[in-house]
Amino acid sequence: MITFQLLLLIIAGVVFYLFFKQLFSGNHPKRGIDFEAKTPEEQIGGINRPDKTFSKPTPQPTRMEQLLVMADEAVEKEDYEEAKKALGAALIIDENNSDALRKMGYVSIETEAYEEAKEYLEKLIKLDSNDDMAHASLANVYHKLGDDKKAEIHHEKSITLDPEYAPHYFNYANTLYDMNRKKEALEGYKKAYSLDNTLSVAKEMIDELEKEV
Repeated sequence: MITFQLLLLIIAGVVFYLFFKQLFSGNHPKRGIDFEAKTPEEQIGGINRPDKTFSKPTPQPTRMEQLLVMADEAVEKEDYEEAKKALGAALIIDENNSDALRKMGYVSIETEAYEEAKEYLEKLIKLDSNDDMAHASLANVYHKLGDDKKAEIHHEKSITLDPEYAPHYFNYANTLYDMNRKKEALEGYKKAYSLDNTLSVAKEMIDELEKEV
């Protein structure tokens, strides 16, 4: 009996020794520390446990981006009033947003609201005086409003900013044609067609004017 009790005492001692050795060795799992990423992009899980992988959330579009998309969709449907509503809301968020101003200028031209178009396009040019498309659009607006002197200034500015863009010459030629300056208009159509021979309308105008000039 004494031998058996001695054996139990020895076993208990060995167990306690091993327990405390493990406890103070620092090799035991630490509560609350399950995973420590080595890089910011490291994920939990992976190939072996894809169900445990944490993926990045998809960035949501801003309200401005949503409104601009809504405007584009409305323009595609030729629903210009709906486009104006979306763009108006966009300009409330940021009155100097160039995309919203440019689109509002286009929509205003399409609805023949030329005074409104002039306002938006002039503001756009104040923000970026090197925007050749804004100058070209504003030139067309001034022509519609009967101010051909200013129209010429902006046509010429658009050409100066991008002398390789055929539509700038074509639009200027249209204005000159309406002003009965047909010889100058012919030169403009020729220049446009030389830069882009897919402009069939320019070729038609060349053929017509060469008979008259």
